[in-house]
Amino acid sequence: MIVSGAWAGKHYAVLGLARSGAATVRALVAGGARVTAWDSDVDKCGVLEEELSNHPFAVENLEIVDLSTVDALVVSPGVPLNTHPLAAKARAAGVPIIGDIELFAQARADLPAHKVVGITGTNGKSTTTALVHHILDTAGIPARMGGNIGLPILAQEPLPEGGVYVLELSSYQIDLTQTLDCDVAVLLNVTPDHLDRYDGFDAYAASKARLFAMQSPAHLAIVDYEAEAELEVLADAPVGLNVRFIDGVPLPGEQARWPSLQGPHNEQNAKAAVAVAEALGVDTETIERALETFTGLPHRMERIATLNGVAWINDSKATNPESAAPALAAFPRIHWILGGKVKGDDLDACMPHLGNVVRAYTIGEGGPRFAAVLRGQVPVAEVETLERAVKLAAQEAERGDVVLLSPAAASFDQFRDFEQRGAAFREAVEELA
Repeated sequence: MIVSGAWAGKHYAVLGLARSGAATVRALVAGGARVTAWDSDVDKCGVLEEELSNHPFAVENLEIVDLSTVDALVVSPGVPLNTHPLAAKARAAGVPIIGDIELFAQARADLPAHKVVGITGTNGKSTTTALVHHILDTAGIPARMGGNIGLPILAQEPLPEGGVYVLELSSYQIDLTQTLDCDVAVLLNVTPDHLDRYDGFDAYAASKARLFAMQSPAHLAIVDYEAEAELEVLADAPVGLNVRFIDGVPLPGEQARWPSLQGPHNEQNAKAAVAVAEALGVDTETIERALETFTGLPHRMERIATLNGVAWINDSKATNPESAAPALAAFPRIHWILGGKVKGDDLDACMPHLGNVVRAYTIGEGGPRFAAVLRGQVPVAEVETLERAVKLAAQEAERGDVVLLSPAAASFDQFRDFEQRGAAFREAVEELA
């Protein structure tokens, strides 16, 4: 795991003991810190109590702990800082509220010489992070992928000298970070999302922009031009910061040769990843080979089968219209499965691409609302469940068509999460085969 001598002798309060929280506790204790932790799930508390029984670790409800006795409150990104009472209590006590990414930033001084790439944006973060990691792996450069993807970063083994840590960073994680100086920082795009956590869209955009404000002047920012032009995301960046705009990055080779990077959104993701790779010294031939061999991510434009000439694409991770829209732009004849727990009544971001939709199949709690929006624009079938949608689409799709699960909504009405929804889609398609 990654640890730091800077934590030794300090007292940390940790709220939440899921994967990142448990990894944080283990790293802090290994670094010589004292930890008081709490999770409403007593089983998670019990597991760590047993594991760390011989270490300075205690489980105690943090709502009754005197936070003035701790050096920092460490919370998971899921804790709403704008409404959680413990966050207000920490602020009143003058206690910093941080996350595991800030602890990683503090640990960097104890690690072998390395570089850090931080990638944020409303959509495309996971694909771009995984693609950068794949390019580095193809080039033989030691790399770790973490943050909002994969294993918690503190749970991973430190890289040897010359390695690169590639971090996907949500706005929530950036909110909990003060000192992460990325050698290369990337902002892919900013569209309205998570506005329940922020005082409007501008505040949400400003949260993303803090990634640049933490950089040193000699480092590189790779930026969506529209976000800079309209939202001035570089306004607080240091003078002298190197800047490269994503739109101006030339791609090596033809996108048609990259099976897992189709669509205009993946063109932007690829451009950002190419800019990162070039900044890290990867040659063009290696980058092109990596683009061709990238297999993509589960549940994100994942081609799971081709049956009788019909391609079945799992894009379950598209939980809002802005995320679903690029998938609709990627194929000329689409049978679109959408719906779930909707975040709003409109599909405005998707409307320009409805010319590609042969028929829509609406499912879940938000199915009737989406059907009402689409009716008159494209043929619509209100089928309620994913299984029915798959069966009907299989009957109606013709050779050369695409059946696309890109829900434009969250999954929590019928599934545990988007992964379970995507797995259910795969199972239904496999039953067809």
